[in-house]
Amino acid sequence: MSVGEEVRDTQPASQQSLGTAAARNLATTTKSAPQMQEITSRWLLKSLPWVQVQGGTYRVNRRLSHSVGDGRVTFVQTGDRVSVIPAELGELPALRDYDDAEALAELARRCEQREVAAGEVVAGAGDPADRVFLLAHGRVEKIGTGPYGDETVLGVLADGSYFGDRSLVDGDARWEHTTRATTACTFLMLRRSDVVNLAARVDSLRDHLTGLLSIPHQRTNAYGESAIDLSAGHVGEAVVPNTFVDYEAAPREYELSVAQTVLKVHSRVGDLYNQPMNQTEQQVRLTVEALRERQEHELINNREFGLLNNCDYEQRLQPHDGAPSPDDMDELLSRRRGSKLFLAHPRAIAAFGRECSRRGLVPESADIGGQHVTAWRGVPILPCDKIPVTGARTTSIICMRTGEAEQGVIGLHQTGIPDEIEPSLSVRFMGIDEKAIVSYLVTAYYSAAILVPDALGVLENVEVSRRH
Repeated sequence: MSVGEEVRDTQPASQQSLGTAAARNLATTTKSAPQMQEITSRWLLKSLPWVQVQGGTYRVNRRLSHSVGDGRVTFVQTGDRVSVIPAELGELPALRDYDDAEALAELARRCEQREVAAGEVVAGAGDPADRVFLLAHGRVEKIGTGPYGDETVLGVLADGSYFGDRSLVDGDARWEHTTRATTACTFLMLRRSDVVNLAARVDSLRDHLTGLLSIPHQRTNAYGESAIDLSAGHVGEAVVPNTFVDYEAAPREYELSVAQTVLKVHSRVGDLYNQPMNQTEQQVRLTVEALRERQEHELINNREFGLLNNCDYEQRLQPHDGAPSPDDMDELLSRRRGSKLFLAHPRAIAAFGRECSRRGLVPESADIGGQHVTAWRGVPILPCDKIPVTGARTTSIICMRTGEAEQGVIGLHQTGIPDEIEPSLSVRFMGIDEKAIVSYLVTAYYSAAILVPDALGVLENVEVSRRH
């Protein structure tokens, strides 16, 4: 082969047809609608029964209950020192409704910090109780005696809990059960003697404590509600007791909350670029998706009506070993009748699956609207990424009963509002400004109500990290 022939063989052949790059100039592109990664399954919005709130406010009437102020105590940490916020001492039953700021500040200063190692006994059953323990950090178990004399765990306490509050008003109080730390714990201790000494100098505190002792005992049922006197099993002409059912004098009212935004679309975009997809419709669609995501986030986390913040403290549980186990899920179910669903972060569901695998258990599955989800005891465990995971890799698992007829958790909304495009969601034209920009007000109204406290339970401080 000659040198000339070799050169001709390496040169590209002349193009004999139209190339694809040029041909695309004449082709119609097939395209997708605008995609959005923020969209989730939003199981909570799908699962809640929604109740029409015509007047914008929903009132929950309940039978009269006698509350004893059993909330959580909040602390402030400075380095390795922990102090209690003085006003938070009002969460203790003995100091409930006591509002002398100076006296509470003095009691807060008298709280002593104590560090406890894992496994150490904090209080022994039957010993005199002369102080109240405020748990700033850690986890402790309440230990009792089983029917055959064996040791049994009665409950678990975690950050913000307290015990021994009865000692502040009863000099003869004794510990009803043994309390033992399962992790390293930080406590603040308030001694009864400090409270008595301060009461001797501060008239308001002395009068408050004296008034507690003079209040007649209220007959209540196991839920703290005023008892209804009944008679059963009698014979002959026994006197039948008189009774009535009392109601709360100031029932809680839930006002519909709102999520809003102003969507702006230039008129030129809407006029010239509406084929094959309507620009305004796509803008509205994606905005509505974002509003619905925010709505679900608020139903979980809002301080006024969110499920996590409004769960009754008696319905908040702590996991026995950190990770969510079948035992913890059973305990959560046992606190209420007719549980309809669990809500958990996907990482919590994965952690529960690992615990089941470690025990050789296989969780059930449930069919919800044609989708198979994990279930436990026939109750579906629905994923919800709006439940926060803290920096310590802990989260919460929610269990609830739903529906008005079942005295459960309900969603609140109002349908039939002007310019409504979905139930309780409207898109309202606001006009065109001097820059030819069209504005639309996109609004969603919603809230949630817990009809009775045991309709909702939360398993708190669930560890989602993988164990080695």
